[in-house]
Amino acid sequence: MSGVAETPTRVLVLAHKTAATPSLLAAVAARAAEGPCAFTLVVPAATHGLERLSGADTGGRAEAEEVIALALPLLEEAAGGPVEGVVGDPDPVSAIHDAINLRGADEVIISTMAHRFSRWLRLDLPSKVGSLGLPVTMVTARDREPAPGS
Repeated sequence: MSGVAETPTRVLVLAHKTAATPSLLAAVAARAAEGPCAFTLVVPAATHGLERLSGADTGGRAEAEEVIALALPLLEEAAGGPVEGVVGDPDPVSAIHDAINLRGADEVIISTMAHRFSRWLRLDLPSKVGSLGLPVTMVTARDREPAPGS
């Protein structure tokens, strides 16, 4: 026994509507089973309609905080330990950049809706995040996958 504690892998989890879905919870549990991890859930502040164009925040931060409040206990159970939750920039690429710059990361898990519903996939978010040089795992919720408690 060397007595040296293994440094946990810093895993950023980017999610919004899928933050508490069984697919993401299973992916977090599987990643945690591979070795020590420190998970951070990043939920971009929601923007709707004209908010995207104007930059106004009329409740997007509060909506993201509600998502975090629902998802954290479930993610912590899946991770087998504490998970930090943070509200990110409304732009998912900026949210990831900010989280990496402020908290550091060794890898990223992106959780999104099915392709036909996902704005993030239409924006090619996996490639944009992958260009940062970090391993990216994509988790796609099934079309009719219920969030716990719904």
